[in-house]
Amino acid sequence: MLLLGIDIGTSSVKVSVMDSQSGKLLASAHHPETEADIIAPRSGWAEQSPDLWWEHAKQAVLKCHGTKAYDPLSIAAIGIAYQMHGLVLVDKEQHVLRNSIIWCDSRAVDIGNNAYQRIGEQECLSRLLNSPGNFTASKLAWVKENEPAIYEKIDKVMLPGDFIAMKLTGEVTTTIEALSEGIFWDFKENNISQDVTKYFGFHSSLFPSIQPLFAPHGYLKESVGSRLNLKKGIPVAYKSGDQPNNALALNVLEPGQVAATAGTSGVIYAVSDQLTYDPQSRVNTFAHVNYLPDKVRTGILLCINGAGIFNRWIKQLAGSHLSYANMNEAAAAVEAGCEGLFALPFGNGAERMLNNRMVGAHFHQLDLNKHGAAHLFRAVQEGIAFSFRYGLDIMRENGLSPGIVRAGKANLFLSDVFTHAFVNASGLAVEFYEGDGSLGAAIGAGIGSGIYKHAQEAFQKRVAQQLIEPDDEARYDELYAKWKAVLQQQLADEPIGLMT
Repeated sequence: MLLLGIDIGTSSVKVSVMDSQSGKLLASAHHPETEADIIAPRSGWAEQSPDLWWEHAKQAVLKCHGTKAYDPLSIAAIGIAYQMHGLVLVDKEQHVLRNSIIWCDSRAVDIGNNAYQRIGEQECLSRLLNSPGNFTASKLAWVKENEPAIYEKIDKVMLPGDFIAMKLTGEVTTTIEALSEGIFWDFKENNISQDVTKYFGFHSSLFPSIQPLFAPHGYLKESVGSRLNLKKGIPVAYKSGDQPNNALALNVLEPGQVAATAGTSGVIYAVSDQLTYDPQSRVNTFAHVNYLPDKVRTGILLCINGAGIFNRWIKQLAGSHLSYANMNEAAAAVEAGCEGLFALPFGNGAERMLNNRMVGAHFHQLDLNKHGAAHLFRAVQEGIAFSFRYGLDIMRENGLSPGIVRAGKANLFLSDVFTHAFVNASGLAVEFYEGDGSLGAAIGAGIGSGIYKHAQEAFQKRVAQQLIEPDDEARYDELYAKWKAVLQQQLADEPIGLMT
C-alpha cells in the first residue's frame, strides 16, 4: 500500500508518495516552483492565503502523480504536516474569513505579553509551558480586538493543517499537539485552557473537536478524490506541525533525541519526558506527536525566524544570477570569519529566543574595500549557524544535553559552509537522513491508519546517509564569541554596523 504526505510550508507545498512495505520514496514534488510570497501589510506582519495553500497542495499532488512512478489509486492514507502557529478562520460554510496570520507575524506580541502578566507568569509557564507571546491564541485576540466584524463570523478556529484536512474531507478536527502550539492547551488539566479562554473571551464552540493525532480525521470526499485521481474514502490519518513532524520523520520520538531543520526558519527540536519550560519562554515546549496525558512526550523547540529567509534575501540582492549551489561554492572560497565581517540574521519578526525583541538583520564591520558578494554569502550562513549555537546554549541552561543531531539533507544543510559552521560552532555531530516533511507526513499516515502497527515498524528500513562531526571547534568558538559580542551590543541598543 502507498502513503501520501502533504507538507504545507511557507515557501511551497511539498508532496511525497512512499511504499509502506519497502519504506521507499517513490516520488516527490512541490508547488509553486518559485518561493511563495509572504504578505506583509505592515512591518512585522506576515500573512498567507489558506485558499492558495489548498491550490498549491492540489497542484503538488497532481505533479507527483505526473511522475508515473506509482498508481495513484493505490494510495491508502494521507498525512499532513504544516507550518506551525498560523491562525485560520472559517465561517459556517467553511469559507476562509481572512488571510492566515502566520508563524512569523509579530503584531500580537504585546497582546500575548499582557496576557502573560495578567494570567500570571507562573500560571502560564506551569500550565501552558509558554508565554502566550505571539502564538495563535494572541493572534486570535488581535482579530477579536481589531477586526470585530470578522470575529463575529467565525465558526471554527484552526491551525493550517486542520484547514487542509477540512478541504480534503469536509470534517473539522484538531489535536492536543495543535492546541498546545497555539497556546490553547492546559497541560495540568489536560483540556483547553480556561485561563486563556476566559482572559481573551473566547467561546469554547470556536474550537474543533479534538482527535488523537494518529487517527482518522475524516475521509476523502468524492469530489476531491475525483479531482486528484485518489480513491474516495481513504483516511486523512495524521496531521502535525512541521517541527514535531520533522522529528517524527527522523525517528526522534524518545527523551534525549534531537532533530534540526534549517529552512525559512531554523529549528532545534529536543524530545523530553518532562513538562518543562524556560523561565523566560525563549525556547518553547509543546506536546510532541506521541504525547499522552499518562505518557509525557514533549518537544522543546528553539526557533530562529531569520534563517533560510536571510539566505534567500542575500541571494536575491547579490546573487540573483547564481544558483544556491553556485552561491555556496562562492562562500566556500572565503575563509571562516569572512575577514572580520559578521551578520545578525534576525530580520523576520520578533525572535522568541531574544525575548520577543525585533532586532532586525545587520552586517557588522563591512569593509567596502575588502568584502564582496562571496563574503556576504558566507557571513549570512555563519551568522545563522551562530544563532543556532546561541539558542542551543539557552537549551543547555535549561538542562538539555543534546548529543547527535538528526537532520534531513535539505535547505541550508545542502551547504558545506553552513553545515561545517553548524557542527563546529555547536560542538554537535549531525546525522543526515533522506526525505523531508512530506515524507514524515506519509509515515505518520501509515501509523495513524494502522498500516504500521507501531511507530518503530515504520522506521525499520530508515538508515542514516551521512555523519558530519566537528573538526574545527576552537576556531569557531573564537568566531562565535566575537559574533555574540556583536549581538549583545545590538541588544543593548548600541548602534553598530550597517542595518540591512
